[in-house]
Amino acid sequence: MCAAGPAARRLGRAGTGAAASRAPSAGSAPKRSRRGKSSAIAYEPEPPEPKWEPENWRQQLERIREMRRARDAPVDEMGVEKCYDSSAPPQVMRYQVLLSLMLSSQTKDQVTSAAMLRLRQRGLMVDSILQMDDVTLGQIIYPVGFWRNKVKYIKQTTAILKQKYGGDIPSTVEELVKLPGVGPKMAHLAMNIAWNSVSGIAVDTHVHRITNRLKWVKKETRYPEETRVALEDWLPRDLWREINWLLVGFGQQTCLPVNPRCKECLNQDICPAAKRR
Repeated sequence: MCAAGPAARRLGRAGTGAAASRAPSAGSAPKRSRRGKSSAIAYEPEPPEPKWEPENWRQQLERIREMRRARDAPVDEMGVEKCYDSSAPPQVMRYQVLLSLMLSSQTKDQVTSAAMLRLRQRGLMVDSILQMDDVTLGQIIYPVGFWRNKVKYIKQTTAILKQKYGGDIPSTVEELVKLPGVGPKMAHLAMNIAWNSVSGIAVDTHVHRITNRLKWVKKETRYPEETRVALEDWLPRDLWREINWLLVGFGQQTCLPVNPRCKECLNQDICPAAKRR
């Protein structure tokens, strides 16, 4: 780097008298008036607003975990994770997971489990379902909820899996929800169970009901998909996998749809819904 010359040094002096009034020589840089110099003011950035989260939610969660410690709800013994053949090849296992989810909609776990057992006794694979006539399939899955519609959806979805995915199931939520009879809750559970990937919170009627009762949503939600979006906005991601299993069993045993057992609930003193009862 070159050293500063005489003209540059003069710019740094606060000279007075004749030296200060002398006109700059040709070729020298013009002096800048210090009076016109403005100094930048540094402003402290405003701290971000704290993220909304429900009151007492951590304490409520810990108490629900305590109430679910026995793992003896229907979902623990006959839920989707108990319905497929864990010894089957991965592709077959994933197909069975998807079918059990499709059957489980609007159906109690006990009924879904029994229907899946009957299907597995017939050799539950893509090809076996495609070769089965609709009447036989209906007889096997009856009395799951909306069984006639499910016969149609199962046959349509299975044909798509055979033609488009080589007999496997899609590996993204976006593709899963395009299948006939597969909704967002099923898609997120399929990602979790079949692909071991947490793509979002699976919200069924139990999760929807309980999180609204606990005020885990900023404002009341009407539909499960609204609830999912509201929960994912604040609930730490490392809890997304656990929350469905936890609240489904809690909803089956304690926080019932009608006549919830508030007196048996460890959260009765900090539950907004219990305080109104």
